[in-house]
Amino acid sequence: MVVRPDLIQSLKLLMEPILNLEQILRQRLSDNPLLEEVEQHDSAEELAMTQDEPDRKEDGDIDKIDWQEFLGEDHEYNFGNNYRDFSRGSDDELPESVSIAEKTLFDHLLEQLGFARLSEAQNEIGAYIIGNIDESGFLRISVEDIAEELKVEQEEVQGVLSIIKTFDPSGVGSADLRECLLAQLDEQGLKGSLAWIIIDEHLQGLEKRSQMQLAKALGSSPERVQMAMEVIRGLSPSPATGMFVKAAAHIVPDLIIEKVGDDFVVFHNDKNLPSLRINQSYRNLIKRGNKTSETTKKYVRDKLEQARWLINAINQRRSTMITVAEAIVDQQREFFEHGESHLKPMTMEQVADIVGMNVATISRVANGKYIQTPLGMFEIKYFFNTGVTTSNGDDLPKRVVKTKIEDIINDENPATPYSDQEIAKLLDTQGIKLARRTVTKYREELSIKAARYRKQVSRTL
Repeated sequence: MVVRPDLIQSLKLLMEPILNLEQILRQRLSDNPLLEEVEQHDSAEELAMTQDEPDRKEDGDIDKIDWQEFLGEDHEYNFGNNYRDFSRGSDDELPESVSIAEKTLFDHLLEQLGFARLSEAQNEIGAYIIGNIDESGFLRISVEDIAEELKVEQEEVQGVLSIIKTFDPSGVGSADLRECLLAQLDEQGLKGSLAWIIIDEHLQGLEKRSQMQLAKALGSSPERVQMAMEVIRGLSPSPATGMFVKAAAHIVPDLIIEKVGDDFVVFHNDKNLPSLRINQSYRNLIKRGNKTSETTKKYVRDKLEQARWLINAINQRRSTMITVAEAIVDQQREFFEHGESHLKPMTMEQVADIVGMNVATISRVANGKYIQTPLGMFEIKYFFNTGVTTSNGDDLPKRVVKTKIEDIINDENPATPYSDQEIAKLLDTQGIKLARRTVTKYREELSIKAARYRKQVSRTL
């Protein structure tokens, strides 16, 4: 299956947060002479000229190019006029943009995904997986949850994940430290070695055991264990830490939500993005007719097509993001009115059904992008969460349940910390019925250790 270049461009721009988008547009302006930036001081008459259809009836036009087809209706995008501020006193208070030149882990993985020769469906799954890999290289969502979110079989997700795990850096996409270290050993050709066995079977509590104890447990010599431990110490505890820049150390929201009267209105935060239009200089080439060389004709066609694709793509990106954000506001209105305690369970699939888009498109909108709201700035993914039904029939977002687990652990006696089963019983008294394994899963997602590792024994002198 061949994906059209304009579709690829639209998907790529939709993935990019606003900081990266500005850099991309600046780069395209420098690369493509048929794109130009609309300056603030351009007159209304000059701007109106960009709306005129080129005269396609002139004699000798370049191979009878259908310029209207190339340009379409979206041959200009004036970013600066899209944001209207109803509450702030001046534009100076709006977030400022900062360009980022370095490659992020997200960029690095997407680039490799593009070379993997996957089907369109596999690419959708791959993009979703990569969007849930943190900056250290770990996958922070289970295959089961991905399959449920995308409504595909777990085997399909596992197949794509297996491919991503072959990407650079070694160990990327691992669920935990053990898997990460084993992946690195496998790449070094050390699968089944003593170092592999130590990680595979004895990683938990490894720091508390002496080499003599470990040698005895493994039926090996202390010397061989020492050499294996040297190999292990040379491994990275995370796949990508320190290898790539952070996606956006300085967070700038892609979208802004303002309360206007009784309504919440969504704006695209494009104040700092260049306003683009098609450069009118190609008219001169058309008038030259047959004097124009074939090489020049092809160059103009290619650059004009690229310019058109780019402008259509950024128009589509803006429209898609606003549409999705408006659906979020509609579904989570009580949150915006009353705060976090009123956040409702909501999945990407629900929003996809509401706006008539693919779930993977919603994922592209949500990953790595932020919304400025009257309650503060939130990552768009914050609003997507599965729910837990309480005994009185109410639905609680998973995030709220996790907070309750965290509160229980924070209030426990350090000398006798709660087991996961005891936490489940305490939640049950609050009307929240969870299986012990679910409590374990949520606790691990909070990066909270098990009870035996939280225990603090007081010593008296």
